[in-house]
Amino acid sequence: MLTNKRSSRYSHVGILVGLAGIAIGIVTGFLVGVSPLLIGLPIFAVAVVVWFFGKFEQAVIGLLVLRSALDTFSAQQIPSAFAVGLSGLALLYVAVSLLTNQAIKVDRFWWFFAGWVALQGMWVVLLPLGGLGLDGTYLLEGVREWTRLFSWLMVYLLVMQLKGKLKPQTVITALFLSLVIPLTVSSMQMFLPPSLLPSFLAQGSVNTGELESASRIRGTLGHPSTFATFLLLFIALTCWKIGNTPKRWPWLCLLGLLAFFFVSTKALTMTAMLFVFVLVMIVPKLNLVNLIGGFLLLGLVIILFASTEFGRERLGSLADTPLLNPDIEIWRAILLSWTDGNSFNWRIAQWHFMWEAWKNSPLLGYGLNTASYLTVLKNEAHNDYLRALAEGGIVGFTTFLIFLAAQVYRLINLMSAARNNRSQQNFCFILLAVFTAILLGMLTDNIWKHTTLLFYWWLSLAVAGWDWDEIGNSQQMDRSPLSH
Repeated sequence: MLTNKRSSRYSHVGILVGLAGIAIGIVTGFLVGVSPLLIGLPIFAVAVVVWFFGKFEQAVIGLLVLRSALDTFSAQQIPSAFAVGLSGLALLYVAVSLLTNQAIKVDRFWWFFAGWVALQGMWVVLLPLGGLGLDGTYLLEGVREWTRLFSWLMVYLLVMQLKGKLKPQTVITALFLSLVIPLTVSSMQMFLPPSLLPSFLAQGSVNTGELESASRIRGTLGHPSTFATFLLLFIALTCWKIGNTPKRWPWLCLLGLLAFFFVSTKALTMTAMLFVFVLVMIVPKLNLVNLIGGFLLLGLVIILFASTEFGRERLGSLADTPLLNPDIEIWRAILLSWTDGNSFNWRIAQWHFMWEAWKNSPLLGYGLNTASYLTVLKNEAHNDYLRALAEGGIVGFTTFLIFLAAQVYRLINLMSAARNNRSQQNFCFILLAVFTAILLGMLTDNIWKHTTLLFYWWLSLAVAGWDWDEIGNSQQMDRSPLSH
């Protein structure tokens, strides 16, 4: 009986491999017809699939670590190809598991996540049908955005398959390898003249209406703000490591290094996010050591930020906005935004135009990833809540808020359930502090477009939901974040 079951499993896998071989053969023939140079792509794909199934744990960790180095090749569509390829590997893994009667590990939140992603597909379907504020011309934008959301779901799914095979601490520690290439490139951008750097490393994206400086570093992530949020997440993970390891000094050194690079991005919104993160971290465990440590970290960041001409200019520009100057009315700020180069006044103008655009399609909006086409400024919303309202209407905005609230609920629930494992509880608390900062940053920036940050966010959230006692964690230290 057992032999028959095994034979059946191997038969199913053999059929699947055969079909995959036929598909690869067809694709190879097509690519050769387009360009003989592309014949190597299917061969590379086969090698990746063999590696993926032969060394599953190492392959998944390797792919997760690799993601932080890819955004610098956005012009070549490498990050998009990576997202599609990773999603394909996840679906292939599910298919093989189902054919071989192996369990697929998911949790309740994954099902909620999957339902939300599926619901977002409604805006992709409605766009060519004329049910939204724009027509089918923008269908490709919606498909790209939905594919991006779907790739996050697949990241969560793949990480869940490591549950019970690797310790959560091992996975989290391995993620720090993702810092190697971005920090190396950042050091080159900081200390080497642009003439000695490849063009794709020396140049960054420039947003219309925002003050930019050649001195702002961006690592491999394309924009200083994107790099800053990525660093913020790893600052948080470093704080967790400091509280859960007997050897703190290497992690304290790493924390100082990350803070240095964080300040060098010169991203004011991200500095406010760091302030919120530290505030959430120290308030529940308020004691002298935590208070001093938090203020030292914030003081270091503020001093370094204000010590540069660019930083002082950004802080000084706040005085020429309605936020700090009551004599400047909204309409005057909008008019000034065309000439004064003040990024805050520019945001006010963009938000006003975005709000007016939403009024023309209030219920269902204009479709996924269409915000940059809705105003005369032709740029992103720089407010994720307003973007969700304009792109999804009242319906999409409501689902977006529910999705954000579900993540907060998930972390609080995990913290409550992990009372017997302080390491897991602290990790969930760290993520909650990061997410609180993200919610703030969404008010003035395009955090939801920071794909690399959210890539690592979703895999961290997946690990947070594991059973941390499943693989002997009895020797793990139980300390609070930033505790003494």
